[in-house]
Amino acid sequence: MIDGTSLPRLHTDIPGPASRAAVDVLAAHECPAITARRSRRAEQLGAVDDDPFVWAEAVGTNVQDVDGNVFVDMTGGFAVATQGHRPPHVVEAVRRQLDRLLHAMGDAWPDATRARLLTALAAIAPHGPDGPLDVALLGLSGADAVDAAVKTARLATGRRGVLAFHGGYHGLSLGTVGLQAYKAAFTTPFADIVHPDVRWLPFGAPETDIVDALATHEVGLVLVEPVQGRGGVHAAPPGWLASLRRASRDAGALLAYDEVQCGLGRTGTVWAHAHDGIVPDLLCTGKALGGGFPISACLGTRAVMNAWGASTGEALHTQTFLGHPIGAAAAIAVLDALPAWTAACAERGNALASALATAGWSSRGRGLMLAVPIGAHAFATCRALQRRGYIVLPAGPAGDALCLTPPATLTDEQIAGFVDALRDAEAEVRP
Repeated sequence: MIDGTSLPRLHTDIPGPASRAAVDVLAAHECPAITARRSRRAEQLGAVDDDPFVWAEAVGTNVQDVDGNVFVDMTGGFAVATQGHRPPHVVEAVRRQLDRLLHAMGDAWPDATRARLLTALAAIAPHGPDGPLDVALLGLSGADAVDAAVKTARLATGRRGVLAFHGGYHGLSLGTVGLQAYKAAFTTPFADIVHPDVRWLPFGAPETDIVDALATHEVGLVLVEPVQGRGGVHAAPPGWLASLRRASRDAGALLAYDEVQCGLGRTGTVWAHAHDGIVPDLLCTGKALGGGFPISACLGTRAVMNAWGASTGEALHTQTFLGHPIGAAAAIAVLDALPAWTAACAERGNALASALATAGWSSRGRGLMLAVPIGAHAFATCRALQRRGYIVLPAGPAGDALCLTPPATLTDEQIAGFVDALRDAEAEVRP
């Protein structure tokens, strides 16, 4: 059993025998592009010579694998578990919903839980000069939310062009993979069938360059993460979001923030852009929204969302599981608890950054969204940390930093243990 606040407890090699057996099943039946694995077939395909451990249970900040090893999760499950893995308030909300309704019918016959979720989202929607962003399109993933933003901009402006930024990551669906400027390898195989008109500038580009890009291209959407996540945890430079707001408005383009990773308390404010105070036209959220269940939303002003027009009985944008009752119930519980967990992210983030600084490591980012620059051996450091019971991912296009997005359940003891493990891991792998 794990209680969510434990230090690592390892009693097998990592991965252990049960994990290796489960990965062998994946090797037999899963597309080989998904899970990095050590197998003869994977080696023939040029895959990474490495097996992951396989999760069995998670709670709070702890993950237990199928071999019974206990880890401290410094990733928060790709920044999903902001309020901890298996948060009790979410679990209870889901149990109640399970006894009532598992599935409704998307755009045809909605359920009451969806209405309550939309009300809760409207209550935390940012308010800009054009009114609150209190009208939403729901989805199941962050990529769904970005897809909705792209479609909305096309309808509202009549333009197909998108301006995005180097290091940006917005999902890997067919509609979003062409927008990312994180790794060309994600886009290259599909270059002839992805978005046809995307222009990229450096993150933090001068306003003059932004104005020029918008003047020479038929751009309907400017898409940016206020704090880049997978691109290396880079916060927008002071005043830069204001530059984007001015330039996009002058050019007649919509400004959309992708806060799928950085939003909902992760940076110590409900929305990451609140640090700058510049409200967009569209706002994409997901990951932490469902507390572990798949659900997302694209929020916009009523004037912008009116570009979709009224339903004629068959929705222009929908899916079978739109506003799924279980995900909606989980999201309502997350939003009800959001103020306390936002404060916890700010406090725990300060504690983690302070402990790293005391030990001699610099970090960047905000709240519980931090990166520690390591260098070319960052991936090896992640593997060395895993052998010590800490789950960490590399960050940045070059993979030269450690990305830290742990749950806000992170304890002082776990922080101290992580810093000690990082020191030892660095000593092991540093060239």
